[in-house]
Amino acid sequence: MICAYAGWVTWEKTRGAAASVTELEHTGSTNADLASRAAMDVLPHLSVLLTRDQRSGRGRLDRQWRAPAGAALAVSVLVRVDGVPFASRGWIPLIAGAAMARAVGAQLVGYPVGAKWPNDVLVAGRKICGILVEATADLGTVIIGSGINTRMTAQELPVPTATSFAASGIRCDEDRLLADYLRELDRRLGALTEAGGDAERAGVRRDVVEGCITLGQSVRVMMPAGDDLLGRAEDIDADGRLVVRTPKGPVSVAAGDVVHVRPAE
Repeated sequence: MICAYAGWVTWEKTRGAAASVTELEHTGSTNADLASRAAMDVLPHLSVLLTRDQRSGRGRLDRQWRAPAGAALAVSVLVRVDGVPFASRGWIPLIAGAAMARAVGAQLVGYPVGAKWPNDVLVAGRKICGILVEATADLGTVIIGSGINTRMTAQELPVPTATSFAASGIRCDEDRLLADYLRELDRRLGALTEAGGDAERAGVRRDVVEGCITLGQSVRVMMPAGDDLLGRAEDIDADGRLVVRTPKGPVSVAAGDVVHVRPAE
């Protein structure tokens, strides 16, 4: 069902940055919906599907993501990445996180905003946005889903480590937020494509490293087998992996191999 909310946002700025914008009154998952549409039709780069009432949202490793209707913005963007080699596609989630952090920071002026590796966006150490990147049957297409806490009140926040624009005392210009995000996302993906997937040459690695708040922290990297890795997050390597300095030396971990990365206690 196409969104029937009256008097909210017309997405004029977003439409200027996207190939198309579809708003749904509610849905289970914007990522699943957009993937279904892409399977039936050839959608252009930067096709956007969004809702303020996502009922079966997911995060990494199939974690559930829920928010009261109207409190958060769920957005999925289809991007065409034919020119990005498969070996370099691990940079896509990091690019999305950096782009969203830049868009959020443009409105939350004065607040420390950054990306927690690989792609959560934090404000003053609290999560305001999670990102899930999924491949599709079309190997040249990827869907990037974001859940942004926009109008969520302090009482509605799911955990003490979460935050929102409203809880920060800021009225989010959602149209500007998405337009800024799409332009930053497109710029970085374009640079990565132009550089043949070389994140260093594209300037993408520099952007991601500069905005990554995980670096410099003592962290506990929780692995699927339960063998936690303790050390200091010191870099992001050429493949987008987090480099952790342990007592035995540096260890690089990929996002797909990690359950959680948390500050060490």
